[in-house]
Amino acid sequence: SRKDEIITYIARNFEPYRGFPTFMRAAEILHKERPNCHIIAVGADEVSYGRKLPKGQTWRHIMMEQVKLDKDRITFTGNVPYAALIDLFRISSAHIYLTYPFVLSWSMLEAMSTGVAVVGSRTAPVQEVVRDGENGLLADFFSPEDVAEKIIRILEHKDQMQEMRDNARQTVIDKFAIKKLLPLHVDLVKDVAAKNFPPPTHKK
Repeated sequence: SRKDEIITYIARNFEPYRGFPTFMRAAEILHKERPNCHIIAVGADEVSYGRKLPKGQTWRHIMMEQVKLDKDRITFTGNVPYAALIDLFRISSAHIYLTYPFVLSWSMLEAMSTGVAVVGSRTAPVQEVVRDGENGLLADFFSPEDVAEKIIRILEHKDQMQEMRDNARQTVIDKFAIKKLLPLHVDLVKDVAAKNFPPPTHKK
């Protein structure tokens, strides 16, 4: 339950584009500093973005050789059904979301929608959604120390984080709820099909 120190990390695949090496090094710090925390990582060992590794190698195995973790306090679940993912978010004390300046993962918005305290990377797509200290915390993408420090701050001040959690959920309701976005998406498809494109936003 949320009474426990559950830290979550989710990516389609564990790879550098989604900050997996930084996450693993932050996990090492968290295991040292928070003896009761359990880390749950959801995802697979393939590569969605960037170069593929030599056959038989995965980023998870590479990083497990580089860090010292209590294997009883970190769980790699593989991919899980959507309903199970939402249940996991509901018990998460803090969620780590890291990415290169790239497409924002839907999982971050799903996490925020359940009121999780998110620690996101200070990169372009995340900064479009997370306002540091208001609806989440931002950390340096390349600094496991900064990521771990932000997570520890959340764990040590759970009672003070409720407003931030509430703001995270409200952000998704206000800006990303499907009942608001789906009609806009349908209109866009209709406009494109009718070749009714919007006027240019700038003059040549």
